[in-house]
Amino acid sequence: MNAKIAGIGFFVPERIVTNEELTKLMDTTSEWIVERTGIEERRYVEKHKETTSTLAAEAAKIAIERAGLTAQDIDFIVFATLSPDYYFPGSGVLLQRHLGIKGIGCLDVRTQCTGFIYAISVADQYIKTGMYKNILVVGAEVHSAGLDFTTRGRNVSVIFGDGAGAVVLQATEDETKGILTTNLHADGEYAEHLAFFNPGTHGGAFLKDQGGLDYPNEPDLGGMHLTQEMLDKEAIYPHMNGRYVFKHAVEKFPAAIEEACEAVGCTADDINMLIPHQANLRITQMIQLKFGFEDERVYNNIQKYGNTTAASIPIALCEAWEKGLIKDGDLVCLAAFGSGFTWGAAMIRW
Repeated sequence: MNAKIAGIGFFVPERIVTNEELTKLMDTTSEWIVERTGIEERRYVEKHKETTSTLAAEAAKIAIERAGLTAQDIDFIVFATLSPDYYFPGSGVLLQRHLGIKGIGCLDVRTQCTGFIYAISVADQYIKTGMYKNILVVGAEVHSAGLDFTTRGRNVSVIFGDGAGAVVLQATEDETKGILTTNLHADGEYAEHLAFFNPGTHGGAFLKDQGGLDYPNEPDLGGMHLTQEMLDKEAIYPHMNGRYVFKHAVEKFPAAIEEACEAVGCTADDINMLIPHQANLRITQMIQLKFGFEDERVYNNIQKYGNTTAASIPIALCEAWEKGLIKDGDLVCLAAFGSGFTWGAAMIRW
């Protein structure tokens, strides 16, 4: 059996935050942001009213309805996010509560930008073994609650946005349809080049030994709990070595796509639609150039939503499908690279 996408949906907050709005908070320009990332605007939640799990619930309701099911038909949830509502428990159980489903299992996936690829791969295995029939797979993020909106943090903060996407996976006996293959990879050697250090249990001392790490704050502030010293020294924001991440992304993205093609016996020319993780438009353009994909065979929406991490692929996949750009029988490739470093791809016959 293969797992097919029986229903798909996405949801983004109403509030649109343009580049111009960010120029009032930090020393930047819209032209600077567009040139480096391709992003023109992004969505932010309404504080104290919307959370990662509430965004996920809205996307999930759409996916479930399109699958012709009710929430009670879902028998497992896989939830991918790096920005959960709470440190613990995970957001999967909160989504379960929002949907009014009791007793089913929930699994949270923490592989950041590749979260949806990892999540859909896990769900695919459960479907193949017959363990579950209807699995809800979600990627959702609320980045706006944890960014540094000053000039110091602009290289990271201008990139990210909030949103959620969801699919319902079901078994199909048609072996030519559904998820044909997935591949998952990681290399923890580079973990600190894209990371959120504090609060955490590392204690901070090991960061001093990480060669080439350009960490802007004192590395001895680490601890499980947020401290006043962390706040005073502003050691509570994401760290990204942008050039280093870019260098590895343009290598690993194509490798994952080529591996997926080899697994199903096709070439990149056979791919009807590539849905890349919306990390940076410049990365996607380099991948597109490498494979010779025409514009209509690569879907980008980072211009409107920014980088929504685990949510970016399901949002883009759903939007492309809603626009009629993905049709029955199309070969669709999903690919991602991100923090960890982690990377991977999935090949789907729609």
